[in-house]
Amino acid sequence: MKSMMLACTLAIGLLGAAAHAQTPAEPDAARLKAAIERGLRPSIVKAGESMPTWTLQERMAHHKIPGVAIAIVKDGKLLYAAGYGVREAGTHDAVDADTLFSVGSVSKMIAAATTLQLVAHGRIDLDRDVNAYLKSWRIPAAPAIKNPTVTMRMLLSHTSGLGVHGFQDYLPTETLPTLVQTLNGTPPAKNDPVRLQYEPGTRSDYSGGGIMLEQQIIEDLTGQPLDAVARAQVFEPAGMRRSTYENPLSPTRGNIAKAHDGNGALTALPRGWQTFPEQAASGLWTSANDLGAFVGALIQSYRGQGGLLPQAIALQMMSEVSPGVRGLGPELGGSGKARRFFHNGDNDSYHAAIEGYPETGYGFAILTNGENGGRIRGEIRNAISDALDDGMKPPIRTIALDLSAPAYADYAGSYRLDPAVPMDIRSALADWFDFDSMTVKVADGAISMDLPDGPTASPLLPLSPTRFFASAAGAELEFHRNARGVVHAVSVVAGNSRAYYRRQVAHPAGAGAEPDRDRPRP
Repeated sequence: MKSMMLACTLAIGLLGAAAHAQTPAEPDAARLKAAIERGLRPSIVKAGESMPTWTLQERMAHHKIPGVAIAIVKDGKLLYAAGYGVREAGTHDAVDADTLFSVGSVSKMIAAATTLQLVAHGRIDLDRDVNAYLKSWRIPAAPAIKNPTVTMRMLLSHTSGLGVHGFQDYLPTETLPTLVQTLNGTPPAKNDPVRLQYEPGTRSDYSGGGIMLEQQIIEDLTGQPLDAVARAQVFEPAGMRRSTYENPLSPTRGNIAKAHDGNGALTALPRGWQTFPEQAASGLWTSANDLGAFVGALIQSYRGQGGLLPQAIALQMMSEVSPGVRGLGPELGGSGKARRFFHNGDNDSYHAAIEGYPETGYGFAILTNGENGGRIRGEIRNAISDALDDGMKPPIRTIALDLSAPAYADYAGSYRLDPAVPMDIRSALADWFDFDSMTVKVADGAISMDLPDGPTASPLLPLSPTRFFASAAGAELEFHRNARGVVHAVSVVAGNSRAYYRRQVAHPAGAGAEPDRDRPRP
């Protein structure tokens, strides 16, 4: 009965969702608005299935997400911003373009822009040892790490070698750690200590811990808290009048999207939202209007049209730092007119995303206040991509193959990562697909992949006779059959990143295994 009542109240809130979106006069804005409200779709369509199209209201109800806010940017300027649904399930408190949401790791983008403003003012050198700026804390010695010098360029691009991927949320009743306690990993901090795990500059490894070190540098250098520095360097110049790094967020700010669990029920009681003391990494509260203005300001900076940063700094921000795929803050992808910068953000009950296309001037921001927000975020993003016709998020369409045929039987086997492939080639996969081995199984007319300490029997969906999509990994697998007809390796491919796994061939006597001797051509 309780779940039925919750579903009814959520549906009531969603019935008026479109009413919170002001109808734009410009044809381009009207087209994008229509796509957002009526053009959502999945990312994968299996062979023989037709492409479904959903309304935003349908998917908000399906994913049990009470509120969504969206902003669209054109030519570096806010074109359209709207709220859909409600701030709190069971109420009529409408979300609008000024409603505050937690945006998780999108916080890192504003922190990066704050740092780059200090670079532009000559207060930070991107390639200087960051220990030179620190007063309250220093990177502990790591005798086993060769060349342990960490620079700001490394911190911003997640190539610093520092650990701690992300952080847990804090409920209203929990004690919050200081910044130094977070860096040291001491209670009440919930994370491990921030320490060097790899030689700086040698691999891509996403580090929220490194971003907290960035925050410590900002505060030690300026003698001010991050919120004050970000306000002077980013919020005010970009016109972000609602944004704040305040944690815990004060209820007096008003118009706050409350947190909801996977069933769409209010959580983090009695206040109704969590606290994110790791401010630079995940503690920003902002609105659709503000995030849209920020994306537009970065686009204008890149184009040399004013904006927020000097063009030379913006170009560095939007250039990949090897061996990763990130620039100085954003993740990067595409080329030509499809060149884009982007960043997702995921806290327990809030999911957000920003994306910008410097060459075309388009961009957007998506904010949600439900645990399942990451799912609808992708569907909204698909709708925007279709409307822009940018080719960045085409549906992945699988093909029909008889995988029980003998031709696919020899895909089965054990494969081991070839460490000889340069890290510049492996790139981002060294971060989120960091497995030394994998096992491919062929059985009952299906092909699946097993990973150590990962999802077991993850299905591989055919895209061609040799190429398959691994949805659990968000990557494609390409099997390599050589001129002798032997399957000797498989590549894992994600964007421009490629990892190469050699087939392990058992000795005739069964005493162990050895790799195939053919050399890769990454």
